Amino acid sequence: MSRFWAGIRNNLTALLAGFRPRPDQGASTQAASPRPYPWEGAYPPGLSWDAEIPIRPIPEILDQAVRTWPQRPCLEFLGKRYSYAEVGELVAKAAKGFQELGIVKGDRVGLFLPNSAYYVICHYAVLKAGGTVVNFNPLYAEPEIARQIGDSGTRIMVTLNLSMIYPKVARQLEQTCLERVVVCDMGGALSLHKRALFALFKRREVASIPSDEAHIKFAKLIANDGKPAPAEIDPLRDLAVLQYTGGTTGTPKGAMLTHANLSANAAQTLMWVPDLVPGEERILAVLPLFHVFGMTSVMNVGISCGAELLLLPRFKVSEALGVIEREKPSILMGVPTMYSAINAFRELEKYSLKSLKFCISGGAPLSYAIKTEFEEIGGCMLVEGYGLSEAAPVCTINPFTDSGKTNSAGLPLPGTVIEVVSIENPNQPMPVGELGEICVTGPQVMTGYWNQESETAQVLSQGRLRTGDVGYLDSDGYVYLIDRIKDLIISGGFNVYPRMVEEAVMLHPAVAEAAVAGVEDRHRGEVVKAFVVLRDGVTLTASELRTFLKERLAPFEVPRKVEFVDEIPKTLIGKPLRRALVAYNRHRQEALAAEAQASRKKEHAR
Repeated sequence: MSRFWAGIRNNLTALLAGFRPRPDQGASTQAASPRPYPWEGAYPPGLSWDAEIPIRPIPEILDQAVRTWPQRPCLEFLGKRYSYAEVGELVAKAAKGFQELGIVKGDRVGLFLPNSAYYVICHYAVLKAGGTVVNFNPLYAEPEIARQIGDSGTRIMVTLNLSMIYPKVARQLEQTCLERVVVCDMGGALSLHKRALFALFKRREVASIPSDEAHIKFAKLIANDGKPAPAEIDPLRDLAVLQYTGGTTGTPKGAMLTHANLSANAAQTLMWVPDLVPGEERILAVLPLFHVFGMTSVMNVGISCGAELLLLPRFKVSEALGVIEREKPSILMGVPTMYSAINAFRELEKYSLKSLKFCISGGAPLSYAIKTEFEEIGGCMLVEGYGLSEAAPVCTINPFTDSGKTNSAGLPLPGTVIEVVSIENPNQPMPVGELGEICVTGPQVMTGYWNQESETAQVLSQGRLRTGDVGYLDSDGYVYLIDRIKDLIISGGFNVYPRMVEEAVMLHPAVAEAAVAGVEDRHRGEVVKAFVVLRDGVTLTASELRTFLKERLAPFEVPRKVEFVDEIPKTLIGKPLRRALVAYNRHRQEALAAEAQASRKKEHAR
């Protein structure tokens, strides 16, 4: 218990000190080493690591943008545009509507919404009303929804009147602590032309909504004078978002992100892009906003600089390229699978990517092959960053200059300290270039996990976040990620990091995607198995791939088993689900064994 509160207390102390970690903070001697830190010398020109990082309640980000750019387009969604002034007015009305529903400071309101104007409006409105946003993935199955509602104590949920989404939420009114559902009309979010087409061709996709006290239409929510009662928000202590994540242990937990965590991280990210022009940029908002990467790097960063958010409810490569061609966005935040899909699109020559000025990849490791191919196609530098939900999420980014390093996740953002400590002994710092667990200290680090004191104590110590990621720092302070600690493969006593093998497999010109996992083996305990997706129209055998890899990997790293598959299961933001692959392999082996046994029995019966 004492470690838990000590972690929170020290984290708040760092925040109150202006987000400048002092040399005496942190448990390891690496964090305690005197400044300058090694990465300071590699910083982009004109940016200092100890630059002042402003903190504020999240609603003030929108309020300031509305004051500065009232007539500038803020959102575009399927043909309908909203100015900053219009969004500000809708947020104020929705905030008062939530207060009239009984939302007071600290109450949790769930957003069960895909990317749309409704998500942005309701997100800021809940916070303006004094509530806390709980992000839900609309693809969740009902048991996951129920669990998260119960754990978070979500009282009100906001969703769409679509038959593929609404019923999953409606059933929670009887099964959980959920009290009310605010239902947004899909047709109301569309332009007049698309609204007519939607009503004509998509009527069957619209759910029937009961007329009772448990259901509130969005139109009724905003039917007021738009003057909510001011919410007294302490950005350092008040929670803005509960972001559920598997974290470092795999069990979904609510990362408690304060207004300070999120506003600081948006400011840190903006500092990293000095050539961005406030009030003139456009961002392709295809990353899901209910995920922390999209929420911070697209929504909060975009609105902070007066950008127009071009909202897409899902990533479909042809649709995304069409928007890039038509709307000319200047910024693209994405995950490696998005960039890979663009690279491989057969009709790519029909589209121009020349409007893009800033492209950042996060959420999963970016392979050198994907990066270089995209840069050759689009003419825009693609830089890699690193973060996690518990850090709001951005921790490191490569500079938008030629000084960035290949295969690196970049440099720590202003006010952020990266340490590498021994996996066995977290108090022991690792020398430069040596592998260990990556730890993060900074204003963006969460205050802990919701109702999980023991879990918090495991990952937070004196404000320092243990990430569960293996990596190292070079002499210039660049961060290199190797893999998740839990994904480590131990084969015949040798440590094998799946990502390193995946990088080597991806170098083969016939390979489109690859994921590597450890599978059971009687002799070695585990052996390396590669699951490979080939490019269209090419062939490759397992033997040919292993021959290719022998020159690039140690003998114990070369996959003993190779399986060619049509697709690789991934998380929402593109990380390969290695555990799913291991389970699939086990299930497949059991099925083959059962089939062989049945065949033997049948043969014996004859």
